[in-house]
Amino acid sequence: MERTIISFDYAIKDILRDKANFDILSGFLTELIEKPVSVQEVLESEGNPGGASGKVNRLDLKAKIDDGELAVFEIQFFDQIDFLGKILFNACKAVVEQVSSGELYDVKKVYSINIAYFGMGARDEYVFVASLSEFKGIHFDEAIQFSQNLDPMSGVPKEIHPEYFLILPKKFEEDDGEGSKKGKKKQVQPKKPTKRKFDEWVYVLKNSSVKSHFTAAGIQAAREKLDVLKMTPEQRAEYEADQANQRMKMDQKCQLYTAELKGRNEGKAEGRIESKAEGKTETLQKIVIRGYRKGHSIDTIAEFTELSSEQIISILKENGLI
Repeated sequence: MERTIISFDYAIKDILRDKANFDILSGFLTELIEKPVSVQEVLESEGNPGGASGKVNRLDLKAKIDDGELAVFEIQFFDQIDFLGKILFNACKAVVEQVSSGELYDVKKVYSINIAYFGMGARDEYVFVASLSEFKGIHFDEAIQFSQNLDPMSGVPKEIHPEYFLILPKKFEEDDGEGSKKGKKKQVQPKKPTKRKFDEWVYVLKNSSVKSHFTAAGIQAAREKLDVLKMTPEQRAEYEADQANQRMKMDQKCQLYTAELKGRNEGKAEGRIESKAEGKTETLQKIVIRGYRKGHSIDTIAEFTELSSEQIISILKENGLI
């Protein structure tokens, strides 16, 4: 039996911040990191104005786990050219915020959990991990571990460099029970068994549903606590409005992408693309104009073109639209 639950991206904004539901987050992290994890508290993530553009970056969730370590979550639905830079920024900021001026660099490990609902160029894999665990010698075969211990009496030094996880739910295809993937005829490399339990969580991320036989840590708690049918009418209405907003954004993204393709084709046909830089500028102008004429707001156009509101207004004025 399969039960539909609230989408993870929605739950992480509100429901999973409740201490009564920390067992769900703890289970998710336990299976991903492959060690027992207990979420202690959810911390507020600050907005960070980025220069003149006023761009704000806000984490979806930042949680303190055992021994003061941190887990930071970022969920991205649309392809974003600077997504990896955003991942690095979020992890670095979580490190920097731990250290007070004039104090020792008592840095706790940060786990950067990033869920992207687009391909990122992957062929078959859907869970990636990256970390820097040691410095390797150039001239001699030796290494220095990227770990430290500010209290030598306490024992073994602890790793302090961030560990990054990239999860691509759309690339996940459930096994049919005979070692092959449903819907795939081509031969793919066999999966490593170490993440087998976490596959159940990837299924949840992709389908927003939990099967009754799933046994991954925290997953049955999610099945019970995030059950859509258990929501009040008010909660259900708010949830459905959020999902409708997501679908609207996806439609806008598709329309703007279509406008971009049309702009490129028109630019080539009329011979106006004299260089790569000029062509990009012209394409962006066409996207802005087409998006505005279709009724999209300036904020929406800014989100998908990476232009500032001031640049968009300037383009619209130049073309007599405002």
